[in-house]
Amino acid sequence: MRISKLLMPTLREDPSDAEVISHKLLVRAGLIQKTAVGIYNYLPFGYRVIRKVENIIRAEMNRAGAQEVLLPAVVPAELWRESGRWAKYGKELLRFKDRKEAEYCLGPTHEEVITALARAFVHSYKQLPLNLYQIQTKFRDELRPRFGLMRGREFIMKDAYSFHATQESLDAEYQNMRETYCRIFAACGLQYKVVQADSGNIGGSVSQEFMVLAENGEDALLACPQCAYSANVEAAVSAPPDSRIVAAAQEAVREVSTPDKKTIEEVSVFLKTPPENLLKTLVYYYKVNEKENHIVVLLRGCDQLNEVKLKNYLQADLILPAEDSAVVKITGVEPGFCGPVGLKNVRIIADELVKTISSGVTGANKKDTHLLNVAPGRDFELKETADLRLAQAGEKCPHCGAPLQAIRGIEVGHIFKLGTKYSEAMQAVYLDQNGAAKPFIMGCYGIGVGRTAAAAVEQHFDANGIVWPPALAPYHCVVIPANVQESAQMITAEKIYQELLAAGVEVLLDDREERIGVKLKDMELIGISSRVVIGKALAEGKVEFRLRSSADNELLPADSAAQTILARLQA
Repeated sequence: MRISKLLMPTLREDPSDAEVISHKLLVRAGLIQKTAVGIYNYLPFGYRVIRKVENIIRAEMNRAGAQEVLLPAVVPAELWRESGRWAKYGKELLRFKDRKEAEYCLGPTHEEVITALARAFVHSYKQLPLNLYQIQTKFRDELRPRFGLMRGREFIMKDAYSFHATQESLDAEYQNMRETYCRIFAACGLQYKVVQADSGNIGGSVSQEFMVLAENGEDALLACPQCAYSANVEAAVSAPPDSRIVAAAQEAVREVSTPDKKTIEEVSVFLKTPPENLLKTLVYYYKVNEKENHIVVLLRGCDQLNEVKLKNYLQADLILPAEDSAVVKITGVEPGFCGPVGLKNVRIIADELVKTISSGVTGANKKDTHLLNVAPGRDFELKETADLRLAQAGEKCPHCGAPLQAIRGIEVGHIFKLGTKYSEAMQAVYLDQNGAAKPFIMGCYGIGVGRTAAAAVEQHFDANGIVWPPALAPYHCVVIPANVQESAQMITAEKIYQELLAAGVEVLLDDREERIGVKLKDMELIGISSRVVIGKALAEGKVEFRLRSSADNELLPADSAAQTILARLQA
C-alpha cells in the first residue's frame, strides 16, 4: 500500500480528553476517532489491528470446536423478560420502541438470544455438547465511559455460549475455553494472568477473568507470588489474620463524648485506640426482585466493605449506600455516630472478623457520642456473619499463606459457568436418554476485541509511540525513500517494496513528499514493525533497516535487502 493513498491522520499532541496511554496513542496515531462519548470510528490502520485480533480469536475458537454465528444487535424485550433481566439489568441497557411501540434493546450481551436459538433447534442429548460464538458490536450505556476503547459504550466483542447435558461436560468445555483463551492472548503477544472473578450481571457459579498486566490497568488484583492464586479484588479472599478472640470485656458499656468526631480516623486518634478495635456501622439500601429494604453492615474500623460480596450474599439486584435520611430513620442519628447497640427492627450483618473484637468502640446512636467496652455477642446479637471485607495486599494467601501482592490489570476476557440460570428461566430444554425434558447446562465465554488492542498498547509502547506485538501490527514493514525527488532512491524503494509485497509481507511504501523526520515519526507513532530507509547510504549500495522494537540501524546491501528483511521478520 502506498501511504500517499492512505487515510492516516496522525497528531502531534495528545487529545484533551485522553487519560491513559492507549487512548492517547490510538488517537494520535490515527487509528481511532471519537464520534460521540464512548463511541469510536476505527480508521484504516486501527481496523487492521482489530481484524488481526478477530482472526486470532476466530482461528483458535474454530480449532477448539466452536461454530461461528452472527446474532442480531437489536433484541426484542420479550426475550429479556423471559430471563428476568429486563427489569434487573439497569440503565446500561439501552431500551427503545419501534414504530409499532414494540420494545427492544441494543444487545450488551446475548445470553437470551442464544438460549432462544438453542431452544428452537437443539432437542436431544445427541446434539450436545454445542458451542456457538460470534464476533459482533455490542452497546452498553456506561455511566462513565472513559479510557478510549477500554471502557466505551459501543464495542466489538467475541461472545461464545456452550450447551451441555451434564456438569462434567460443562467442566470439560470450560477448561477447553480456558486453554483456548490462553492460546489467544499468547498469540496476541500479551502478558496476562487468569484470576478468580465475580460473575456480575451475567450470573453463574464460577468465573475467571483474563487480565493483561499493565501499570495503568483499571482493575486492581491480588496475586500470590508463591502459588497460582490470583483474583480481582471484587472476588479476592485472604486468610484470617493472626488475631485471637479473647474473653469478652468485663467492663460495662459506657458513653464517651466525641464532639464532631465522625470518621474512623478521627475517633481512633481522639480515643487513642487502633482502628481494628473500632466497629464501623454502615447502612445500605438493597433491592431483591423489586422488593426494597435496608440493612446494617458491621466491619472492623480498619476494613473496607466489598460491595460485590455484600450484593452476592444478599442475592440483590441492586445495593447502594443509604441516603442520610434513611440512616437517621433507622438509627436515630446522622452518619458518623451510628452503632449496633440497641438497634431494633432492622437486619444486621457483620463481617466475620467483627468476632475478633472483644472490647470495642462504636457509635452510640446519639450525636457526638460513642460507646466504649462494646462486646459483640454480649451487647448486641451477631445473628448473621459473612466474609464482606475487601482483601488487601500483604494479607496471607488463602491457599499457601504467602503475602498477597497488589498488581493492576486490564480485563480482556471472562469465562463463566452459567449452569441453568437462563435455560430454566426461558424453558430451554432437551430430551435426555430416558426421554425426560432437562434444562441445558450452559457456559459463557467473552473477549473484548477493542479492549485487547488497547491493552496491547498499554503493555507495548515507548516515548515515540506504539510498539505493537508483531501479530497485531497494522503493517510489518515500511519502505521509506528519504527524498522522493531522487530517482535512484525511488527506483530502489520501489524494487524492495515490490519484492516484499510478492513475498507476502504486509508492507507500505512511504511515497509522500515529506521530510524524512516526519515520515520516521509517523511510522514510529503508528508502530509499523520495521522500516527500510533509502537515503545517503545508497551511494555505497546500502539501505538502513531497523526493527521498531530496536534502537539499532543495520546496513543491508540494497540488492538483497528484501530477502534479508523477510528473514528478519520471519525470525
